[in-house]
Amino acid sequence: MTTGIHHVTAITRHVQANVDFYVGFLGLRLVKRTGGYEDAEQLHLFYGDALGSPGSIVTFLVWEDGAQGRTGLGQVSEIAFAVPPDSIGDWLVRAMAARIPVEGPLREMDETVLRLKDPDGIIVKLVGVDMPAAAPLPDPIAPRRLRGLTLLTEKPQETAEFLQRFGYRADRTVGNVQRLASDTDVLDVRDSRGFFPGIQGTGVLDHVALRAEDVDSVRRMRLNLRDAAGVTNVHDRQYFMSLYVRDPSDILLEYATDGPGFTVDEPAETLGEKLFIPPSDLKRAEDLRVLMPQFAMPGEERMPMRDLHFTHRFYQPDAPDGSTIVLLHGTGGNEADLMPLAHRINPNAQLLGVRGRATEEGILRWFRRYDAVTFDQQDIRAEAEAFAAFVTEATRAYGLDPARTSFLGYSNGANLLGALMQLHPGAIRKAMLLRGTQVLEDAPAADLQGTHVLLVSGKTDMFGRKSPELQAALEGDGAALDARVIAAGHELAPEDAEIARDWLAALAD
Repeated sequence: MTTGIHHVTAITRHVQANVDFYVGFLGLRLVKRTGGYEDAEQLHLFYGDALGSPGSIVTFLVWEDGAQGRTGLGQVSEIAFAVPPDSIGDWLVRAMAARIPVEGPLREMDETVLRLKDPDGIIVKLVGVDMPAAAPLPDPIAPRRLRGLTLLTEKPQETAEFLQRFGYRADRTVGNVQRLASDTDVLDVRDSRGFFPGIQGTGVLDHVALRAEDVDSVRRMRLNLRDAAGVTNVHDRQYFMSLYVRDPSDILLEYATDGPGFTVDEPAETLGEKLFIPPSDLKRAEDLRVLMPQFAMPGEERMPMRDLHFTHRFYQPDAPDGSTIVLLHGTGGNEADLMPLAHRINPNAQLLGVRGRATEEGILRWFRRYDAVTFDQQDIRAEAEAFAAFVTEATRAYGLDPARTSFLGYSNGANLLGALMQLHPGAIRKAMLLRGTQVLEDAPAADLQGTHVLLVSGKTDMFGRKSPELQAALEGDGAALDARVIAAGHELAPEDAEIARDWLAALAD
């Protein structure tokens, strides 16, 4: 029976810092980058040895600027990599030089250990133990494979017995930790009764996958687990076949085949260089590539991300033309939502997606409201002022050309743009407002000479009755306004991209 860890999967909130740590510092190889098979809009990165061999792989789902999780009961809490025993001193020096939090050397289970923290706060242990790599990395002291994982459970005996189904056996017990061993690695089952339950989010380990010899083994395990909690059907993940199940303490486990492996769709020489989209989502592949956060490999030129007053994401096209579109999402959206639409409007424009700071029961907005059509006027003014300041600092921080910067807002985002132009004339010179309405009750007089505005309304939009009021206010202040009404409701329609593309191109002529 094939035994051991196949891979472990975690969640990161900063893709660039994650790549810099696992490739740049640890020296692992990025062997695959894909859209998620459960959610194709989610970037999924796989790190491992030179070929991404089972037993060496740690993967990350990217929730860029996502909410922080909490490690607790029912979760994997630590990753341990095997490194050459005589390299611990070198790793300690490297960690201190890189200013990476490090503790040790320590002795755990009669092994020498360094305890590090990755940029998300995940504990990564480097264990000095002589374990061969299936496909060695160039750096002679790079991690050779996964040594083991730590699992937090309030039912330690039941968890240990459940893991024995996958080929693990009792090894030893030290304090409140039972060590289980396979033929290749270990799982440390920590009795954590009294701990808080874990909460999914960034900085948390999502699940561990255990090795299966082939798909028949997975199918047999599916039958054996038919009465277990949360057991799923067998899934085709392209690089392996697998199923999911939860142990008695709610730890998420996957059972995955060794093959066909990561070279099934790209040669070993170029592993990890291309973004792959799941076959079921190929029709929207270009949109997905724009939605996913960009990053640079260590040593490559990169676009620096600045710590500004609004959470934001910057997208750099392959052939930038020097223009930028700033994006303001609608209610319930986020900073990436409008990127595919803006990319269709101008494929060569840089895109700066911004996240609204107001929330309503966890839903992102740009300003508070009392009901669907009654808005907090003081908050509108405060957020408009803050956003105007953000535009100034973003222009300076990213070297944007104000003359070639336009703004695209949808729904609540369009409403803020409309208010901002009236409250801070000159802050915005080109704006595309999709389903925008007037939200200011006592709008001041403003000089909008030289400001160009496209206002696209939906004929059957239930919120559109105040669109004419916004149109009148902007025109009355001197804006050059192009108002269109299309056969749509409040939702976005294909015509929006076509109209905005033509309007923006005409201004550039």
